Amino acid sequence: MPGQEEAPVELSHRAMAMLKAVAQQRAQMSTSCEPDLFIDGFACCDQMTAHALARGGYVRPAAGATTAAPGLVVAELTEAGVAALSVTVAA
Repeated sequence: MPGQEEAPVELSHRAMAMLKAVAQQRAQMSTSCEPDLFIDGFACCDQMTAHALARGGYVRPAAGATTAAPGLVVAELTEAGVAALSVTVAA
């Protein structure tokens, strides 16, 4: 619902690997309302987590992103995504 906060995303090992791939500029995402994530040109095996990362504000289409393939744009980390990765690096 509009104005309703999303529950925090549990950042599993798989979610962290997905964030790392985005940070390494190896990821694209679809431009749909439930964006799918593609890494190295292949669809992620866990699109539920990909959707949760997008809804949770960890990944987004890159600013000024160009189309990587029909319906796909380059993905980038948000500040929350960067912070999530920096916590694991510091640990």
